[in-house]
Amino acid sequence: MSGRPLDLRPEVVVIGGGVAGVASAYFLARAGVPVVLCEKGRVAGEQSSRNWGWIRKQGRDPRELPASILALRLWEQIAGEIGEDIGWHKGGVTYLAETPGELARFEAWLAHARDHQLDSRLLSAAETDALLGQSGRRFKGALFTPSDARAEPARAVPALARAAERAGARILEGCAVRSLDREAGKVSAVLTERGAIPCRAVILAAGAWCALFLRHLGVDLPQLKVKASVQRTGPAPLITESAVGATRASFRRRQDGGYTIARSGASTFDITPAALRHFRAFLPALRENWGNIRLRVGRAFVDEFTTSVHWSADRPTPFERHRVLDPPPDHQLLDRVLRDAADLFPQLQGARPAERWAGMIDVTPDEIPVLGPVGGWDGLFLATGFSGHGFGIGPAAGYVMAQLARGEEPVVDLAPFRLARFSEGDVRRWPG
Repeated sequence: MSGRPLDLRPEVVVIGGGVAGVASAYFLARAGVPVVLCEKGRVAGEQSSRNWGWIRKQGRDPRELPASILALRLWEQIAGEIGEDIGWHKGGVTYLAETPGELARFEAWLAHARDHQLDSRLLSAAETDALLGQSGRRFKGALFTPSDARAEPARAVPALARAAERAGARILEGCAVRSLDREAGKVSAVLTERGAIPCRAVILAAGAWCALFLRHLGVDLPQLKVKASVQRTGPAPLITESAVGATRASFRRRQDGGYTIARSGASTFDITPAALRHFRAFLPALRENWGNIRLRVGRAFVDEFTTSVHWSADRPTPFERHRVLDPPPDHQLLDRVLRDAADLFPQLQGARPAERWAGMIDVTPDEIPVLGPVGGWDGLFLATGFSGHGFGIGPAAGYVMAQLARGEEPVVDLAPFRLARFSEGDVRRWPG
């Protein structure tokens, strides 16, 4: 390996500087555990700063609800204790129903909300108009959860990283992890571009890069990358403090008085060797979201086909060649979304895009994450596959990863999120 050996002796190494990895380092450091976080690029350089900023329980797959409830409580705790403004605001989340079918689907989900004593409820058409400042009864009603929240991703995750450092964590940006060492089946060190770091446990929270890293270790993870495009506007009139989701356009109020606007489920899906390899597992998701997915065959296929999973830890790897995933946004899609937003919400008719960006979302066949140990690698724990839910649920993922790395029983049942569910054939998509 290049570089002189790092003079570090942590108990735990975290791979990945997104929200789940940073939260893992934060909670470990708070517990007094020596921890080092290695990030190949920069903290929150990829999807953790490119998402919508929603922190919600509403509409979650029922298997995710315990973690989502924990995450909201932890976000509120973090906002109060780290000493930085992260844009935390409890304004609620609202899903609008334009058809009776959508309203019926929301009503069915309320059974799960009641099981967890959530404050979610259905709004009438009149109540929905009042919330949106409208009067035309365009919407049949809405699903509303007042206790849901939002934050500014580009502020929140770096601020949490700084808090982790103040608590004692060591964060190494520009330091790619190339491989792992193990002794008698147990992790003994991470091998980085700057040298080896001995440790007794590793948390892999590298987002869309996890599948490639695990294939190098001989572990198969059915995970694909999809590109999602987002935009923010300049200041515009206040509609509501609630984040609002509708079929054609969704938005949330920003601290600067503008809006983050995008379309739920709209994404670009590159046909790659991994997509072909896992085609059968992902077919149900493709069918369900067919109208919102743009399929593409291009450079990504060639890049993945020519990328070997067999590399030496003493030479540069794909992680150094691509420090930050920064795909171009789909301007044509975002133009349509902005027009639809202005049609649905008249207050946005004068809004103009101030910035547009895209991010790569790590997706699993059942669209729930993988959280837990990796078989055959004692001491390796995986947190990935958040399928677009990672920012909101990230602190909970970090909390339970920190518990696992410390040898504790996690406060959330991780059985639904085990990696082995894919090889066992226990892959169930929630119909909601």
